[in-house]
Amino acid sequence: MVANSAANEELLARRHEAVVRGVSYATPLFADRALNSEVWDVEGKRYVDFAGGIAVLNTGHCHPHVVAAIRAQLDRFTHTCFQVLQYEPYVRLSERLNALAPIAGPAKSILLTTGAEATENAIKIARAATGRSGIIAFTGAFHGRTALANAMTGKVMPYKKPFGPPLPGVWHAPFPIAGSNVSVEDTLSYINFIFKADVDASQVAAIIIEPVQGEGGFHPAPPELMRGLRRICDAHGIVLVADEVQTGFGRTGKMFAMEHYDVQPDLICVAKSLAGGMPLSGVIGRAAIMDAAEPGGLGGTYGGNPLACAAALAVLDVFEQERLLDRANAIGDRLRAAIERFSRANNLVPISGPRGPGAMVAFDILKQRGSDEPDAEMTRRVTRVAHENGLILLSCGVTASTIRILVPLTASDAIVDEGLAILEKCLAA
Repeated sequence: MVANSAANEELLARRHEAVVRGVSYATPLFADRALNSEVWDVEGKRYVDFAGGIAVLNTGHCHPHVVAAIRAQLDRFTHTCFQVLQYEPYVRLSERLNALAPIAGPAKSILLTTGAEATENAIKIARAATGRSGIIAFTGAFHGRTALANAMTGKVMPYKKPFGPPLPGVWHAPFPIAGSNVSVEDTLSYINFIFKADVDASQVAAIIIEPVQGEGGFHPAPPELMRGLRRICDAHGIVLVADEVQTGFGRTGKMFAMEHYDVQPDLICVAKSLAGGMPLSGVIGRAAIMDAAEPGGLGGTYGGNPLACAAALAVLDVFEQERLLDRANAIGDRLRAAIERFSRANNLVPISGPRGPGAMVAFDILKQRGSDEPDAEMTRRVTRVAHENGLILLSCGVTASTIRILVPLTASDAIVDEGLAILEKCLAA
């Protein structure tokens, strides 16, 4: 807990009375205001934000262009429900997403509210298009917390254990992580074992994968894996779904992480940084697949809310005007150089080298220098000390020993360097 923070302590105490216990929180502070890559708590203490709302704020807190777009839409109308009265921002945003997505040929989009809605609707679309029900996902994956999304998530704690058996019809293949003794060949062979032991390929609707695993530890999918999955999907009529909820909108140095590969998905799930902090998600896909659902079979009351659509259109403008894809790569280079230096320093906590494309960068905290043994307890200590020293920092990974950095792409070099200096201090402590 932040030292000498009476207001924060009072709010934390009230939080335990008012909020369900299952709502976890990593940072023991209560935000009062934020701007770009800085946050101030209720007592005025300033923090450098290396979390970005878990990759929600690639354009930073309260970007003026995004805020102005929301205010302009507020003066017109705030909600009609697109399934009752259509509106231009929804259509214009869909057109821009269709043009940006790495999908050859005609594309269509549906706009929703949350990342879990995006992944679940992608599966519904795949099932409608194929007439099948089976789903293959991967260990370490995170696709959301609702029933079907949770079933596809490849991590038991804290997402599954207390909530009873997951929905049936979902199988997990091991994700090939460097040092895990699982190769791409092992993963592809395991999928074929699933086809022989659990479900015939003719009954599988979709294979869903994160191009870079998020909660699983920022592990990029090897190009050979993506090629292998595309071959399997083409051979058996299976829909390949890319979950770009965390990787999308510039985080990896390209608008979509799938642009790093030489194969294309059939459907792409998007959310998080799509709307600069406003709740908005979507599914973009090949038109022939997207049209498979019956009218009225997809959607939701707040899906594609006009305020969020206006914000998303402004976000896309900011990416163009401020060249944020170039900025993502520049920030990523800066982060990787610093982490590489930290990994060689004998006076710091033992860590791995950096990994992850663009500005989606992470490293592991280890028990001994030169080993691969994770240290979850030290990781918790480092994030706690970071918060005490004014840095919002998150961990992740199947062993809870990964430090991930999701600083806004609009952050200045000075802010990035300030955050890295605090991080170095925490690793020394």
